[in-house]
Amino acid sequence: MTWYFIKLLVLLPLVGGMAYGALWFWRKYQPGLIGAQGDRAIKLVEMLPMGTFGKLAVVEFDGKRLLVSVTRGRIEKLAEGDDRARY
Repeated sequence: MTWYFIKLLVLLPLVGGMAYGALWFWRKYQPGLIGAQGDRAIKLVEMLPMGTFGKLAVVEFDGKRLLVSVTRGRIEKLAEGDDRARY
């Protein structure tokens, strides 16, 4: 019984740390995520899911922010603003 608790105390933090590390690596190195964009000309500022297939996205390009609607078959510009505007 004591051996079970020793294994539990050793393996539980190990598995938790591995899960945390895997999520951290996935978030840091997943292409297309907001945090992994670096110095690109086009940046995804924010994305909001709207229903099953649609999304609203704020994209920054050339000092301007564009609000676009993204669906399976179409991308459509809804609004445009400068970089100082807050959506």
